[in-house]
Amino acid sequence: MKIQHRIAHRITLLGVVLAMSGCATSSNPQDPLESYNRAMFGFNDKLDQVVLKPAATVYQDVLPSFVQTGIGNFFGNIGDVWTAVNNLLQGKLENGLTDIMRVAVNSTMGFLGVLDIGSEAGLPKHKEDFGQTLATWGMKSGPYVVLPVFGSSTVRDTVAFPVDFSADLWSYKDPVNVRNIGTGIRLIDQRAALLGASSLIEDASLDKYAFTRDAYLQRRESLIRDGGRNKEDDGY
Repeated sequence: MKIQHRIAHRITLLGVVLAMSGCATSSNPQDPLESYNRAMFGFNDKLDQVVLKPAATVYQDVLPSFVQTGIGNFFGNIGDVWTAVNNLLQGKLENGLTDIMRVAVNSTMGFLGVLDIGSEAGLPKHKEDFGQTLATWGMKSGPYVVLPVFGSSTVRDTVAFPVDFSADLWSYKDPVNVRNIGTGIRLIDQRAALLGASSLIEDASLDKYAFTRDAYLQRRESLIRDGGRNKEDDGY
């Protein structure tokens, strides 16, 4: 098994063990591990402030916007493959077929996805992962947990993490040095896309941890429900 896959499995195991251990308590039923989570959030935030945010700021300032868009499109096209699989696993056949058509169009006419021809052709982009699939299959989210480096999660999303990681086609790219460089660029591009949002959180939030936690849980719920509001609560 590749080193990256071993790391993913170990982080998943850590998250599940911590969520089940009861080593920290909180009055918030969604966040019984709040003491641990706040400590890990602080570590991740410091790592972001020292490494990721400066790199993303330089990336955003130096690269032309069309280059950044092309990079985002390229990796987004790779992600559409796994989205298609998850839509099919969830029984969303129409969305799954649309995703397959998007990948086909963007991989050919869009120069391996650098250009998002699919959206221009009326093929909407979806975002599905295995955590959402597990939710569709009836698995409850479980408590909120902050993973080392990877940040906000739940027990369900932590269980799904190694599956999502293993299903990422870029993780099999050879040679390894190209894969690693691409992974770094992808991470920085994703962080650059969040610079505006992170600045807003820092300026407006009195409790950055609570704001991030609540925003993550609400967003995950919206993704799982495809934006629906009048459905039975997912539960914890």
